[in-house]
Amino acid sequence: MSVETLEPSEFSPRQNAVLEQALQLLVDGGEKALTTSGVARAANCSKESLYKWFGDRDGLLSAMIAYQASKVRTFERNGERLTAVSLHDHVILFARDLLEVLAGDVSLALNRLAIGQSHRDGSKLGKLLLERGRRQIDRRAMALIDAGKRAGLLRFYDADEAYHTLYGLIVSDLHVRMLLGEPGLKDTARQAERAVTAFLRLYGTEKVLAEMPALS
Repeated sequence: MSVETLEPSEFSPRQNAVLEQALQLLVDGGEKALTTSGVARAANCSKESLYKWFGDRDGLLSAMIAYQASKVRTFERNGERLTAVSLHDHVILFARDLLEVLAGDVSLALNRLAIGQSHRDGSKLGKLLLERGRRQIDRRAMALIDAGKRAGLLRFYDADEAYHTLYGLIVSDLHVRMLLGEPGLKDTARQAERAVTAFLRLYGTEKVLAEMPALS
């Protein structure tokens, strides 16, 4: 199976530790530091293991991005029946994780690098960030929103529109400002709560709105 099709849950703890080292190398030293020799040395593993696990450098980057995106938790389909309270809690978890990941040094470094490479012919980092990063997060968050609708807790005609409303309420222009060097939020929990409360007031059914005083 190609690394491009692997989900982060399929990586072993040892592979995840290697990816963490690779991400830190990128933050500390930029693109030039991200070599197979450098990653192998930092992670105390062989280059042969890197090639076996992740393939070439693009495969390693793909795995790094997918692993980073997996830190934004959403909703696992484990048979759980959503309630107004559990829906709120799941969306809050997503919002907090999203803000913390986007504001982190790793995501900022990856995005700045992709922007810097955007003019280059054949540059794949921007595409990888979209396909293995943003779209992975979008897909899992959309599953939560769809589950909320099936449970009679959310109402909308267009799931994509509802999700992007939620994303906009959470992130606003914060990520752009942070990419330009502005410090991140001091209180991500408060921003997450405000965004989720606004989203549930817009899209929540009577079941959810009846719980809003307790949730807000």
